[in-house]
Amino acid sequence: MANPIKQLAGETAIYGLSTILARVINFALVPLYTRVLSQSDFGVMSEFMAYIAMLQVVLTMGLETGCFRYATKEGADPRQVFSNAFVTVFGLCAVFLACMVAFSGDISTAMGYAGHSKLIVYCGLILFLDCTTAILFAKLRHEHKALKFAVIKTLKILTELGVNLLLYLVMAARFADGQSLWLTRFVSATPDFTYPIFAILVSCIVCLVLIAPELLKLTLRLDRKLIGRLLLYSLPLMIAGLPGIMNDVLDRVLMRFCNADPVNWRADLGVYQAAVKLAVIMQLFVQMFRYAAEPFFFQREREKGSRKIYADVLDYFTAFCMFGFVLLMLFMDEIGLILGKDFRVGLDITPIMLMAYIITGILFNVNIWYKLSEKTGYAVWITLAGLVVTVVINVIFMPRYSYHAAAWGHVASYLTMLVLTAWLGRKHYPIPYHWGVVFLLVGAGLGVWGLSLLLPEMGLWTKIFIHLLFVLLYIAAAFIIFVVHKRKSAA
Repeated sequence: MANPIKQLAGETAIYGLSTILARVINFALVPLYTRVLSQSDFGVMSEFMAYIAMLQVVLTMGLETGCFRYATKEGADPRQVFSNAFVTVFGLCAVFLACMVAFSGDISTAMGYAGHSKLIVYCGLILFLDCTTAILFAKLRHEHKALKFAVIKTLKILTELGVNLLLYLVMAARFADGQSLWLTRFVSATPDFTYPIFAILVSCIVCLVLIAPELLKLTLRLDRKLIGRLLLYSLPLMIAGLPGIMNDVLDRVLMRFCNADPVNWRADLGVYQAAVKLAVIMQLFVQMFRYAAEPFFFQREREKGSRKIYADVLDYFTAFCMFGFVLLMLFMDEIGLILGKDFRVGLDITPIMLMAYIITGILFNVNIWYKLSEKTGYAVWITLAGLVVTVVINVIFMPRYSYHAAAWGHVASYLTMLVLTAWLGRKHYPIPYHWGVVFLLVGAGLGVWGLSLLLPEMGLWTKIFIHLLFVLLYIAAAFIIFVVHKRKSAA
C-alpha cells in the first residue's frame, strides 16, 4: 500500500509545482488588480473568465478522461487513442473559432460591451489553443511525464505574469505619453479588463510553441470506430462536467440578472471574486491532486486491495485539506490585507468558499466509482442535481443577499452531489470509505477554528503564537483520529 500512495504523493507534488506557481502568481496579481482596476472592471474580467471556463468543458468533450480509460485498456495503442482525440478536438475548436471571429461584433454588443469585439476574438483564440493543447497535456500525464508537464505549465503562467506586469506597470505609462500606440490596436490605451485577457492569450501561444513537439508523436489519423467508442464514453462526462463547471461559475453569470443591486452588479461581482481568490489555495491543492490521482486510480484498478487504497487516500486528503483550512482561517485578518481596501468588504465569504472547495475535493475522490465502472451516465444526473440546487439558491436568495447567496449556493450544491455520489457508489462500486474518520477530521478543523473565534483581541506577535498553538492542536487531533482508526481496523 505504501508504494502506490508514495508514487501518487510524488506525482502530486510535481504537478503541484506548476499548479501552485500558477495559483500563487494569479494570487500575487490580485493586489495589483484590486488596486488598479475598479470593482466593476474586476467584475467584467471575472465574467469573461466564467464563459471561458464553461466553454472549455464543451470543447474538450470529456476526451481527457476518455483517453485515460482507453489508453490503459489491454492491447490498446495509446498513440492512436490520443491522436484521435486530438484531431476531434482540433476540428471542433476550429469551427468554433471561425464563428467567434465572424460574429464578434454582434456578440460583444449583445453582452453590453459594444466596442470590445476584440475580446470576443481573444476568448475564441484562448479556447482554441487551450482545448487542443489539453489533449497533449493529458498525453504527458498518461506517460507520467509530470516534470515536463510542470515545466511547460510554469513557463505559460510566467508568460502571463510578465505580460500583465508589462502592460500595467510599463506600457500604460507609455500609452499615456503617446508612445507604443501600435499596441493599442490589441489592448486599451488605459488600464482595464482587456489587459489580463490579452495576457492569457499570449501565454496560450507560448504554451502551444512549447508543447508542439508532442504533435510529432501523433499520427493525426481518424479511426471512426475508435473515436466512436471514445466519444460514447467521454460525452457523458462532458455533459456531466458542464453542470459541474456551471456550479462553479454560474453565479457570476446570474449576478447580471439576479443581484440585489441590479445597477452595480459588476462591482458586487468584483468584490465577490476578489474574496474568492483568497480561497484559491484550497482549490489549487484539489486541482494538483486531481492531475495525479485520476491516472493513478485507473492504473491501480486491477491491483489487489485497490479499493482499500482509494479509501485511505480520501482520509489523508481530508486531513491535509482541513489543515489548510485551519491555517488560512487563523491568519485571515493578515491575509486579507492582500486585497485593495475597496474589496475587503467581501472577506466574510472566504471560509464558506474554503469549505466548498474541500467538499469538491472529497467529491472528486468519491466519484471515481462511475469512471472505473464505465457508468459515466450517472455523472449527468448527479451534476444536474447539483446545478438545480445552485440555480434555486441563487435565484431565490441572490436578490436579497447578493454574493453571500452565491457562496452558500456552492456549499449546498457540492454537498448535494457528494451525498448522491456516495449513495450510488455504495450500490454500484462499493469502496470502503471511512466516513467516520472524514467527518471527525472536518469537525476537528471547524472546531479549532470556532475556538479561535472566542479569543479576545491581542497583539500581533501574541496572536501569531497563540494561533500556531491552535494549528498544532488540529494536528494533534488529526493524529489521534488516525491512531484510533488504525487500532479499530486492526482489532
